Amino acid sequence: MQIQESTKACKDTLSRRVAKITFSKGSMKQKSYVRLMNAVFYAHHGVYQAEHQVGARYEVDAELALDFTEAGATDKLAKTVDYEKVYAKIKEALTSKKFYLIEAVAKTIADELLRDFEEIESVRIRVRKRNPPVGGVCDYAEADYTVER
Repeated sequence: MQIQESTKACKDTLSRRVAKITFSKGSMKQKSYVRLMNAVFYAHHGVYQAEHQVGARYEVDAELALDFTEAGATDKLAKTVDYEKVYAKIKEALTSKKFYLIEAVAKTIADELLRDFEEIESVRIRVRKRNPPVGGVCDYAEADYTVER
């Protein structure tokens, strides 16, 4: 009799745990991303004075983590991030000031996107500088910066 009661108690406990796990999975928050890939700009960044004068081609990838479940269900722009505005912010950050380092460019862009778009939970920015002055053949140098709220 005691074994049957103990077995029943274990089954009841297990049933409650399974129900709790099932409920938790059903209410999990969705994670989704909006990406702007290979946005190209001409800007004047670099360690050398000639780079500030002549300028160079820069490419930016932006990966924005946010929950756009409601936007996907309603097809409403107001329920997600407006990537036209994100592009404009990236362009402004990249072209309005001269930087020495692409690392500083990437961090500035990421910080400004998190500041100006509260729906973004985290952002990953990659800034590429084509044909960097490294004393040899190199397609590009890249700074990759990720930050979360």
